[in-house]
Amino acid sequence: MTNPSHPHPPYPEPRTSLLIELQGDRPGALEAALKPFARHGVSLTHIESRPRRAQTFDFYVDCDSEADEAAMRATIAELREAAVGVVVLDHKNVPWFPRHAAELDRIANNTLDAGVALEADHPGFADPHYRARRAMVDGLARGYRHGGEFPVVEYSGAEHATWREVYGRLAPLRRRFACTEYRRALADLERHCQFGMDRIAQGRAVSDFLQSRTGFRLRPVAGLLCPRDFLNGLAFRVFFSTQYIRHPSKPFYTPEPDVCHELLGHAPMFADPAFADLSQEIGLASLGASDDDIERLARCYWHSVEFGLVREGGERKAYGAGLLSSFGELEHACAGSSCARFIEWDPGAAAKRRYPVTEYQPVYFVAESLLDAKIRMRAFCEALPRQFYARYNPATDSIWVDRAVRRTD
Repeated sequence: MTNPSHPHPPYPEPRTSLLIELQGDRPGALEAALKPFARHGVSLTHIESRPRRAQTFDFYVDCDSEADEAAMRATIAELREAAVGVVVLDHKNVPWFPRHAAELDRIANNTLDAGVALEADHPGFADPHYRARRAMVDGLARGYRHGGEFPVVEYSGAEHATWREVYGRLAPLRRRFACTEYRRALADLERHCQFGMDRIAQGRAVSDFLQSRTGFRLRPVAGLLCPRDFLNGLAFRVFFSTQYIRHPSKPFYTPEPDVCHELLGHAPMFADPAFADLSQEIGLASLGASDDDIERLARCYWHSVEFGLVREGGERKAYGAGLLSSFGELEHACAGSSCARFIEWDPGAAAKRRYPVTEYQPVYFVAESLLDAKIRMRAFCEALPRQFYARYNPATDSIWVDRAVRRTD
């Protein structure tokens, strides 16, 4: 359910689509067909032409008025006098997606692993204390609603100790193998957010810092989301972030994302504008996308945001969170492993490549820079067959679309 305080999110939505058929041999036919919209104050949000048959053209027009509004009715009546034919089209039916950040409340708790329902092979499965802590942190995330205060977790001494082990083990490798943008952002986090080896940083402080830099923010979540829900959040420059920490018996291993992965892997990169834009491009393309395209985008995300590399001074440097939060894979990818292959960043190829989840990646994609990664990702997203074009409006925290759509569950 959405947040009761936002029952009707304030976003503009084009609500009428028309098919206008014009004779191609009539001079000024299109101009004459468009004048009624201006005369009656109806705004056009999209116009597209397609040849239909000899000397006849179809124009698809989207407007931001309801079909039964007086201005729209008058426009349609006038069009029917000037055009060969006018048909009011049904809304495009697309898979449900959030139109306002408040609607992220509807998907944030749809975790795949039900939060504390740990699998038998999880290090904390047989530890009742660990499960109780997970349940507490789980409850904080599930109770969060858009616009509310980011929950604070009072981490224990043992949990801070686990963080210190991970942080300390990764520190020398980050200095050697992390990209410049990551190292610069991490230094800023350490200066401004009490981010460091001694204790786990609070997500609230990190989120505020990122929002001041690139408009990205963290949102607490109890566990893994399905790819569609997770990617939809990126469209709003929102990153769903867990707050629990891995089991202390295996500080250098986790079968799931945890606060070490989120804050040491992902968070610093969201302070970089090019990386933030790259992530949002994937998110915007996921809105209302087909299941097949969601799978393609999820693979692009995996091969870039999670395991992407860039070239710096002739060397490979990591910008993917899966690398930056794993000392073993960071060395595997950047220290010249003979077992891995490295290929040029190509979202089209990445979209087709499956990936292992429980072992090191056999193939890594390497971009020339984060800007290069973003530009190529944008081109790939723009080429996907899409029912509509979506744009995020940060002033209203909403998604603007250029077509009349109906979101279906």
